[in-house]
Amino acid sequence: MRIIFSRKGFDSAAGGGASPIVNGRPVTLPIPSGGWSQTSYADLGLGNAVEHASRGKVRADDPCHHDPMFLPDGTCLFGQCGAAQTHLANQGVRKGDVFLFFGLFREEARGEPHHRIFGYLRIEEIIDLARCDGRRRAELSALGHPHALGMHASNDVIYRGEGRTASRASDQLRLTVPDGPPSLWQRPAWLRRGELTYHDRTDRWLSDGRLQSVARGQEFVAPLGRREAPRVWLNRVIDEICVKAGDSRVEP
Repeated sequence: MRIIFSRKGFDSAAGGGASPIVNGRPVTLPIPSGGWSQTSYADLGLGNAVEHASRGKVRADDPCHHDPMFLPDGTCLFGQCGAAQTHLANQGVRKGDVFLFFGLFREEARGEPHHRIFGYLRIEEIIDLARCDGRRRAELSALGHPHALGMHASNDVIYRGEGRTASRASDQLRLTVPDGPPSLWQRPAWLRRGELTYHDRTDRWLSDGRLQSVARGQEFVAPLGRREAPRVWLNRVIDEICVKAGDSRVEP
């Protein structure tokens, strides 16, 4: 089994700011669309938030890359392609693995930007968009998923499965150390050097359980093997995300 720390949403490069925390709830802002979108920020009720976060550079009626897409039935659709998808495939990501989506957030009126987990997806299906039948592609297109509306690369896929977003910005979902720069994380106790892709350099693994995360990149894969500790940690994270939204467990 694998946990994939998946960076998504607004940041200083994509969008120009952090996603807001509004009334204690993290509200992730999708990045601006590079094409193949039928959804604007206003359509998602994020018009005011995106204009404020981007200082007016992104407008409410601009199209957005609505991905990952969390549906009312408690499922999530997430598209990936290009080098990032090649990395996931090379790491053997498959059914049963879990994406933990994180991004850059800050309190709406105050507070420093920081990284936090805002949602998850447990993979139940990997849909190869170049090979799936037309009916399935049409179903995904009807939902407005940008990767189904137009191929982004020859290896374009959509991951589908159980998924939800957090209803509160709790400390349990924060990755950044207190008062630290966003990229300085308090890593889970079970995560050791050599167990997170793109983070092999020794100088990234600091004392007191800290990790200097890489500045760029989307998908960081941590294989769990048969260990119980990471599964217990993952259960706690999913429990926290699922407050007010039911429960989901991973068997040790």
